[in-house]
Amino acid sequence: MNSKYPLSASLRVDQLLYISGQVGKNPATGTMVNESFDAEVKQVMENLQSQLHAHGLTCEDLVSTIIYLKDMKDYTALNERYATYFAERFPTRTCIAVADLPSNATVEISGIAHFKSQQ
Repeated sequence: MNSKYPLSASLRVDQLLYISGQVGKNPATGTMVNESFDAEVKQVMENLQSQLHAHGLTCEDLVSTIIYLKDMKDYTALNERYATYFAERFPTRTCIAVADLPSNATVEISGIAHFKSQQ
């Protein structure tokens, strides 16, 4: 259980892993990565991967993501970085523009992954 917020970073239910929204906070320092939008997206994806790896999964196991953007002008830059995390196929995806995000983030991504075999 997360002691700071009433949520689970990730939660397995049957053959699915639900991953809470990840922002560009560096887990080692606890500070937001905000030197550029690309750097923030990279940290978000690294945080998403960290949750996947904790369960023996990779980005290839993602079946769906939801992306929250503070400004749709960043959509193209988001896609450029996001695409580098997938080799064979992309998960389904929804992208939503929002007024604000936690920790003054400009992007947040949640995901659902599938376990291919019984673990």
